[in-house]
Amino acid sequence: MAAPPASNEHAVSDPIEVRTTQVDLSGLMTVLGEHLYSTPTVAIRELVQNAHDSCVRRKMEAGEGFEAKIVVRADATARTLTVEDTGAGLTHDEIVQYLATVGAGYTRKLREQTGSDDLIGLFGLGFLSAFVIGERISVSTTSYQEPDRGWHYQSKTGERYTLEAAPPRAVGTVVELVLKEKFQRLADPEVLRGVLRRYCAILHVPVFAGDDETAVNAERPPWRDDADRNPLRARKIRLDFAARFERRFSPICTFDVPAPDHAADVRGLLWVQDGATFGTSDNRNLSVFVRGMLLDDDARELLPPWAGFAGGVIESDRLTPTASREDLQRDDQWAKAARALQEALIHGLDAVARREPEAWRRVLLRHNEALLGAALCDQRLFELLADDLTVPTSEGDLPVRAILRRSDRKVYVSLSTRGGFEEMLFRALKVPIAVGTRYAVLPFLERYADRRGAQVVQLGTHAGNQQVFREATVEPDERAFLERALSRPGQRLVTARFQPVELPLVLVPDREVELKKRLEGDEADKRIATAALGLARLYTKKVDDTVVADLYVNLDSPAIAALLSARGDDARSETGARLLRALVALMSGGGDGAPGVDLSETLAEYTAAVCALLDARR
Repeated sequence: MAAPPASNEHAVSDPIEVRTTQVDLSGLMTVLGEHLYSTPTVAIRELVQNAHDSCVRRKMEAGEGFEAKIVVRADATARTLTVEDTGAGLTHDEIVQYLATVGAGYTRKLREQTGSDDLIGLFGLGFLSAFVIGERISVSTTSYQEPDRGWHYQSKTGERYTLEAAPPRAVGTVVELVLKEKFQRLADPEVLRGVLRRYCAILHVPVFAGDDETAVNAERPPWRDDADRNPLRARKIRLDFAARFERRFSPICTFDVPAPDHAADVRGLLWVQDGATFGTSDNRNLSVFVRGMLLDDDARELLPPWAGFAGGVIESDRLTPTASREDLQRDDQWAKAARALQEALIHGLDAVARREPEAWRRVLLRHNEALLGAALCDQRLFELLADDLTVPTSEGDLPVRAILRRSDRKVYVSLSTRGGFEEMLFRALKVPIAVGTRYAVLPFLERYADRRGAQVVQLGTHAGNQQVFREATVEPDERAFLERALSRPGQRLVTARFQPVELPLVLVPDREVELKKRLEGDEADKRIATAALGLARLYTKKVDDTVVADLYVNLDSPAIAALLSARGDDARSETGARLLRALVALMSGGGDGAPGVDLSETLAEYTAAVCALLDARR
């Protein structure tokens, strides 16, 4: 007999319930009020932003002539902060529906109705910021719709509030905060003035700190300046404006955003910093204003990664802020803005190179290494920079065209991290050798050679060595003699012909063996990810590390010819061989710089050879 079905308290036939999600208002206020913003100064920005939107609303809806104005006052004694505006004000119902309702904003409704880009607010959370820094908040307001009625709102936590009629005031709103003790520094007038200058620098509505006669945003940004100015005066205005925002360096030159013939929503100013950079330096800084209010003063990711020497200020009506209004959403508008800034930088660098030669020389002097990398990121930059940039060589920093003139259209590149045979060989030839281990040098030279019909020779590689040392054969008995006389364990003797003939032999380390030893060292485990290290070791496992260097013997050298002619005289040939072996070690630096060479042993041999020569002449 089948078992009866298990009892079910709620039968399948019970009706589906439709319920409203409950909100823990206290918890929500704590999360939004205490954790939405990263810094308490953002609360001041949000309150000024609300005042701005109220002024814009009054202009849009009332159409009456009035002076839009925002005044922010601090009283250190009373520990209060007051934001007063001449905007639209609020009615009783608007206080209840919008001011006292989290997430409900009249600004968003007005923007949807009008499509205006002048309004800043979006999420209906701005007023909530007052409870981040204030222990008691009061609002006195009179609406342009009811100029003969006033209202007074007061709350301590934002969860409960009182609302009562009050004597009418001038149309507009006054928000007063009694600051929490831990935020009392915001009641310092100088601190407040600094906060307003930071956030409101290009806001359209004038903002005053206390009784100041001049607004903190009285100076119009250069891209809003329609005056027909002398070019020198316009350049100075732009440099002065950039200096207000550049935190670490002075600006060398500025570029307008967007670039000519490039349509974009963003407008502003970019500049090149005067501080010297290296290839990996990243001093990018970018302040982003959305509809006139500072949203992010560290939006460096909008600037291209190669522009570690650039700063800027931009504003936009279309960039989308996050809920905290301290960052930007990475959407299509963000991508368009990033492209616009890259175009402005490329076009601007080109314009400076053509029109401001003095500034261009400073740009190259300060940022040569960083620009080597930048030139690889965009073909237009490469064509602009290729003949002006320098690369580090054994003879100092030189432009590539100067290197090519001295080396038969070849650029010799050392891949050694220390001085070695390359430096010694080409110093003897009086040909500069590029330092290929420095940032971007090798790929820049390869691209330059490809574009200009030249050749890059990487020294220390098999292909590179073939370009420098022309291998030549000798009789087997001569080769056997040279190997016994000159080579040491770990060295492979290669007979060749090369310049200068005064150089009898050169010891060339095998760079692949060097790489293998580095990868197999304990320190590599600390620096390289396990997966990448495993792949690299899989490759170097195939490398024969029994030979650590090639010893190239110059058959055109008189010294080698003399050694070969003396091979029947053991005493003479041994003395000569000792001196030549010592020469190899000393030219290679000895120790770690000379693979297969014991410097102490070599010095002892050298001393013995000199003594033998002197004794033979007695």
